[in-house]
Amino acid sequence: MKISTSIIFSILFISSSYFLQAQTTSDSLKNHSSLENKVYENHISYQKTVWRRISLKEKQNRPFFATDNEITKHIIDAVKRGVITPYKNDSLQTRMSQEDFLVNIELPSEAPVICYYEGFEDDNQEGFGDWGADNWGGNLAGETEYLNEYLPKQMYILETKTNVFFDKTRSRMIHDIQTISIILPAEMNPATGLERPIATFSYKELIQNLFRDNSSAVYYNEKNNQAHLNLEEAFELMLTNGRLIKYSNAKDNHIIDIYEGYNQSLLASQNYQANMVEYESNLWEN
Repeated sequence: MKISTSIIFSILFISSSYFLQAQTTSDSLKNHSSLENKVYENHISYQKTVWRRISLKEKQNRPFFATDNEITKHIIDAVKRGVITPYKNDSLQTRMSQEDFLVNIELPSEAPVICYYEGFEDDNQEGFGDWGADNWGGNLAGETEYLNEYLPKQMYILETKTNVFFDKTRSRMIHDIQTISIILPAEMNPATGLERPIATFSYKELIQNLFRDNSSAVYYNEKNNQAHLNLEEAFELMLTNGRLIKYSNAKDNHIIDIYEGYNQSLLASQNYQANMVEYESNLWEN
């Protein structure tokens, strides 16, 4: 019995396509939280997960924290609109309901009520006295507004979780951010005097649903207001200045838990960061 050439070709084509698909599936990173979804396992010669703490009060990070354009404000508003999903931790396994998120940003009952004048900085209210107390002209834009939740600018600490890997095909280290967490500073938590996590967010979801093509989600350029960057661009260019606080290890310890004292842990953090840069250089040379 003779088998036509076309049938043989079809069988070979289907077999090769199946093999290629299976190989691609097995080689891919399979990380649904990653924007780097076209990198294969066999292209990676080095990988590490690192966590960084970012203070938005630092000079280098202030463009992420411009007045009324704070990155935390964009994120909080997006949660309220149902645009993005908050999570309980950076594993992104357990979702947080919108109700629980709103509870997390509520002012504690023992804390003073925050008030501010719309259109003015809250630390510049002194000296107005009872100006406008007679409600001249009706409801003015400067009317006092009372809030029962923390202001976005009071939540000035972020933590990022990043997969760092060396892609042999591009001969460079890739910094693939996985999550961004909002942390309530210790001074804003009088009940315990400790920092408190508010929520964690998928970086991929922040980019796709909030930052990308959003003209208001900007990295503020003080020198040239025509040259603001989108927040996606700012993160891609690694414009944040964050201290490395943890790297993947068997005991899942933070650096401060591994080294005694703040100064030693800070030095260890800086050394680890420098060693990563040197290691990347060595990989590129090889």
